[in-house]
Amino acid sequence: MSYFGTDGIRGKFGVLPITPEFALKLGFAAGKVLKQLSPTKKPIVVLGKDTRLSGYILEAALQAGLNAAGVYVHLLGPLPTPAIAHLTRALHADAGIVISASHNPYFDNGIKFFSGEGKKLPDALQNAINAELEKDIIIDDTANLGKSVRVKDANGRYIEFCKSTFPYHFDLRKLKIVVDCANGAGYSVGPAVFRELGAKVIAIYNDPNGLNINDHCGSTHPENLQKAVLEHQADLGIAFDGDADRVVLVDKNGQLIDGDHILYILATKANQKPAGIAGTVMSNMALELALEKAGVPFTRANVGDRYVLQALEENNWVIGGEPSGHILTLDKSTTGDAIIAALQVLTVMVEQDQSLDELVADFKLFPQILVNVRLEQMIDPFSIPALVAEFDKAETQLKGRGRILIRKSGTEPVIRVMVEGDNLQEVTDLANHLADAVRQHA
Repeated sequence: MSYFGTDGIRGKFGVLPITPEFALKLGFAAGKVLKQLSPTKKPIVVLGKDTRLSGYILEAALQAGLNAAGVYVHLLGPLPTPAIAHLTRALHADAGIVISASHNPYFDNGIKFFSGEGKKLPDALQNAINAELEKDIIIDDTANLGKSVRVKDANGRYIEFCKSTFPYHFDLRKLKIVVDCANGAGYSVGPAVFRELGAKVIAIYNDPNGLNINDHCGSTHPENLQKAVLEHQADLGIAFDGDADRVVLVDKNGQLIDGDHILYILATKANQKPAGIAGTVMSNMALELALEKAGVPFTRANVGDRYVLQALEENNWVIGGEPSGHILTLDKSTTGDAIIAALQVLTVMVEQDQSLDELVADFKLFPQILVNVRLEQMIDPFSIPALVAEFDKAETQLKGRGRILIRKSGTEPVIRVMVEGDNLQEVTDLANHLADAVRQHA
């Protein structure tokens, strides 16, 4: 059995596999695999988390399992997922582990691994950990146990790293920015980065209590950020998700700027055009057409930043992402990073001396409706002939004017129904019709 999904291991805390017992065993299994790779030394693992209350329990269990396997653990505390990826490399660790369920509610949690290079763990290592999980925990020699230390000033190290990706001859002194921290892992470092670069920062949802992460705030609920930008007459707003690896923006007029807008800005408005852009099957048709007009190659990957990363590496490109706000800039960081992605957009604003709304004034998204159909248990919608017939009928209706995309979530029992086209009412009606059909046949 494989416990790893498209983005690590995720689920409701207290329900297998997100339990203290499993985390202990997972830490031991991962430690054993790392020991096999480095038999002559005790491996080092960097361990961080977001702000969920259950993170304290999973952290202790993972730490115990890793130490029992003979691994040294460097504890970082609450930090964004990309910070753990960066510090894994900076501290020359053998692996990094993040305890987070990203944009999910507080009662969920997850465990994600990074390789020593700060990238997603290779499938071969995941498979080896899975195999080790089938074995019992056996301590062969107490002298071989590992121990744990807390890394001093992990926050400061990451803040300086983020600032280093912004041109040294620029500053943000002219800008007032509202930063929505989602009561998550970016609550401390996020506002600090923009403030230290000179911006006037108004931080909201930056008071985590372990239960309010992503609670009607952050990148998945940007409506309060939109209001705050208007109320404070700010130049823009920036919203992270719970682990600060995805970002959406809001312009001074309160308009949402999503991942497709961000890719458009980085591809067409920066002084230096990228060699190409990797999007996903969810990327808006308007982005593809705009990049074609600008002469910037574009390719679509499957949904998930690991697949965007794969597409970038295959094409030797550096910029890609998803509409949800996972933005990769591989010349700056090894993984999606909300703070760094926002800094790249701010770089373009400063170098072009344009506001955010001016940068996207000539870019209009096609109407795109996404309906998430939550089920009691996951099904394969393409295994049901009646549903396939409905999908085919919709594609015929939109042929040449739009498209549909039906896909299963990789982290929860949800079918995502997306319809895109040139007529808002039509795509809305069609998306709701297909979502109802999925519910009816589930």
